[in-house]
Amino acid sequence: MIFSVAREFTDTPGPRYRKQGKFSGEEFRELFLEPLFKQYMLSGTKIEIDLDGVYGYPTSFLEEAFGGLARKHSVQDVQDAFSFISQEQPGIVDEIMADIINANAQ
Repeated sequence: MIFSVAREFTDTPGPRYRKQGKFSGEEFRELFLEPLFKQYMLSGTKIEIDLDGVYGYPTSFLEEAFGGLARKHSVQDVQDAFSFISQEQPGIVDEIMADIINANAQ
């Protein structure tokens, strides 16, 4: 399964928390990543996150979305559940993986 952030959420990711503005990392995690993660846990089918098509990702958005998910679950389970693709910003994949790995250091 492929999930496109730009098509299914927004092309303008926002701040860390909902209270800070629209399209936050918290909102993305709660409305999309959590259900996708639960789907993975039930089916075992890895979810591919397409990161292309956005105007950019604030680092706080990424940390709250992906690091926040790893804080709620296990780092290993989140790593197993998702893979990431980005032709436009390939370095963003490493940033997300670091957010997941370092989630409990926050």
